[in-house]
Amino acid sequence: MNAPEPGPGDDLPAVAPQLRALRRRAGLTLEAAARSAGLSPAHLSRLETGQRQPSLPMLLALARIYGTTVSELLGETVADRDAIVRAADMEPTRAGGWTYFQAGAPGRGMQALRVRVPYGTQGDIVRVHPGEEWLYVLKGRLGLRLGDTAHLLAPGDSAHFDSLTPHRLAAEDHDGVELLFVHTLLQSPTATLCLGPLTGELP
Repeated sequence: MNAPEPGPGDDLPAVAPQLRALRRRAGLTLEAAARSAGLSPAHLSRLETGQRQPSLPMLLALARIYGTTVSELLGETVADRDAIVRAADMEPTRAGGWTYFQAGAPGRGMQALRVRVPYGTQGDIVRVHPGEEWLYVLKGRLGLRLGDTAHLLAPGDSAHFDSLTPHRLAAEDHDGVELLFVHTLLQSPTATLCLGPLTGELP
């Protein structure tokens, strides 16, 4: 039986084997890990076999649950770590409609990303997780909902908030939004990211 063909933008070949290996290293069953990430076991199984590609929020959720970083999920090692990240080395990764670039070294206590969010992607995902987040709008307008309050951020605006506050991000312009994004990584298998409400499985 042939493996399924990757879809447009599915360029994370190293993720599938890493997801399974790191889940086992964390001592979690497929069912327990899926429950903690707000996924169905069948969906997580498809991620681990490469039949589906995870979105960025899913990668963040699984990294926290497994006590690791998104960089390690992507197959990067601490040996690759350097203080300087050159623009030419920032390879784009596409997940869940977003395009993101590693803007910091892997294996650190916080992660820095440059993120492009197209219009109409992941706007229904509410995130709640331990830690802090800081973001800075580079281009376009960002709709940021923190708890019950909606904010509209323009280029040059920034936000710094406790990630336990339910939050949701969406591009307000049809051209999308580009931002710098920094979040803390709690190195604990019990630190989880909650995703919802979800309208079925993400493509």
